[in-house]
Amino acid sequence: MDLTEGTQEEKVARSKKMMLWFGVGSLIMSFSALISAFIVSSKQRRGKDWLINYDLPDAFFVSVVIILLSSLTFILAKRALKQNNRKLTTTWLLATLVLGVVFVLSQLEGFKQIIQAGYNFTGPTSNITMSYIYLIAVVHILHVIAGLICIVVVIYNHFKQKYNANNILGLELAANFWHFVDLLWLVLFLFLYFFRDII
Repeated sequence: MDLTEGTQEEKVARSKKMMLWFGVGSLIMSFSALISAFIVSSKQRRGKDWLINYDLPDAFFVSVVIILLSSLTFILAKRALKQNNRKLTTTWLLATLVLGVVFVLSQLEGFKQIIQAGYNFTGPTSNITMSYIYLIAVVHILHVIAGLICIVVVIYNHFKQKYNANNILGLELAANFWHFVDLLWLVLFLFLYFFRDII
């Protein structure tokens, strides 16, 4: 489709969606670099200070469920808005925000459990494997926080009645970013969980 076709509003919508996907593409490359560094380090340091059979904290397992639920509530919020059900939209948006915050808290609990297992991010009690896991999780949390800010903006605009069944662009962009961040954590978690068995 020609990006110059359509009304000004349609062209603006297409350009915003394209910018979002460019951003998502850059994030994919960034996390691919982190995963590649993790794999290369595991090969170079195996038999030295690399943990082969590391355990992920229980809180990380819980966080997977939480973040997937938050994607579901965002989908329900979008569906409710398309039906012009403002009250239900508000409920699901607030649920998504709460679940996002709970996800971050569960990640912090995961860090606490790693520390209790005897591994800090740096210092004499640190380990290169766990330091990578810290780094990957923290970088992801930063993007979750960015997503939470987007959700707060969407909730604010929703209360200002800027969205309706025919105008959901802002909510749709935030939802797409949130779904990406959610899927990203699932991929990262599965990688960290299964990679320990194949190195």
